[in-house]
Amino acid sequence: MPSLTAPYAPPHLSPSPTQEKLDYAELAVIDLSKAQDAQGRAELAVQVSQAMQTHGFFYVVNHGYTSAQTDRMFDIADVPFSAVESDEKLLYTAKMKENGSYQGYKPKSYWHIDNGVHDQLEHYNINRDVTKRQHPEAVRPFLGEIEAFARHVHFNVLHPVLRLLALGLELPEDALVDLHGFSSVGETYVRFMKYYPRSEEDELKTKNVWLKGHSDFGTITVLYSQPVAGLQILGQDGQWKWIKHIENALVINAGDALEFLSGGYYRATIHRVVQPPVDQQNYTRLGLFYFAMTDDQVKLVPFSESPVLQRVSITPRFNDADAPTMEAWRKGRTSAYGQSQLKATGEGKVEEEVINGVVVKHYN
Repeated sequence: MPSLTAPYAPPHLSPSPTQEKLDYAELAVIDLSKAQDAQGRAELAVQVSQAMQTHGFFYVVNHGYTSAQTDRMFDIADVPFSAVESDEKLLYTAKMKENGSYQGYKPKSYWHIDNGVHDQLEHYNINRDVTKRQHPEAVRPFLGEIEAFARHVHFNVLHPVLRLLALGLELPEDALVDLHGFSSVGETYVRFMKYYPRSEEDELKTKNVWLKGHSDFGTITVLYSQPVAGLQILGQDGQWKWIKHIENALVINAGDALEFLSGGYYRATIHRVVQPPVDQQNYTRLGLFYFAMTDDQVKLVPFSESPVLQRVSITPRFNDADAPTMEAWRKGRTSAYGQSQLKATGEGKVEEEVINGVVVKHYN
C-alpha cells in the first residue's frame, strides 16, 4: 500500500510582519466564498471589476486553503533552494532566452537591474503539468502535492476570478475560463521564488530597487501573501504604494494578456520589489505564485462582443490583425526580460523595449 505519510520538508520559519509604518495601497478584499451562487457572483463582479480598473490588484480571502495547507506549501517552496546543490540546479536551468520558457530555475544574477548590478533572486518554475519535464531529486517527492496545489489554484481560485471578470464585461461567465484549460497547451505554472539580501553598495547603486517596475505578461497572477514586505504598485497618481501582508490571503493582479483581452479596461498594473523595511532587511523573502496564461493558441484581441467594451472607449495596444498569440507574447517577454537593451525616456525614470511591435515599459 502507498504511504499515507507526507514526505518531510524542513519547516520554513516566517518572520513577523514589519512594524514600520508604510504607505500601503488600499486594495479591495474579495471574499471568494460568496461566489457560490449567481447573486453573490453578481455582487462580487462589481467589486472585482472596479478593483481591476483602478489598482489592477486586489486581495482574495476564503479561497479554500487553510493556513496549515498554505504553510505546508511554503515549506515545499523552499526545497528547490535549500535542498538542491548548485551543480544540480545547473542541470535544470530554464531555457529562457533560447525557448522563451521559465520552466526550471531562473538563477541569481541573470537579470540586470541597474548600474551594473544584477538581481539576487532565484526561482523555480513548474508547469501545471508536473510531468512536462524532469525535476531535481529533492523536489520529486513533493510533485503530487504540487500538482494538487496547481489544480486547487486553477479551479478554485483562477476560474472563479475569471468568471467574475467576465461578468464585469457582461460576457458569459465562462468566456475567460474557456481560454484557460488545465490540460491545454500552455505555460501556466507554479513559481517558487526566493530573494536574498544584497550588499549596501548594490542597494546604493540601484536606489534599493530589487526588481524594476514592470507588468506581468499573463492574464492573472496569484501571489500567496507572505510577511516580508517589498512589493509595491505604481498608483494612478504616480506614487509607489506598499502591499500589506494579510495572513493566508492571496494577492491577485492582472497581466498584459488580460489588459489586451479587455481592450485596456482591466489594468496590467506596474509593480516592483524593493529592499524590505529596516526590521526585515536580514531575512530572505520566499514567494509562492501561480502565473496564469491563456492557452498558447489564443490570439490576444479584445472581446469586441462585450457590451461594456462597446459602451466605453477601449485602447487596444495593436490592430487585431497584428495581435500576437499568447505563445508569441510570453516567449517574447520571457526571452527579452532582463537581457535586452532598454531605451531611457523622459527624465530616465522609464525605460522601454519593443516586444512583438508593442512598447513595453520598465520603471526604475
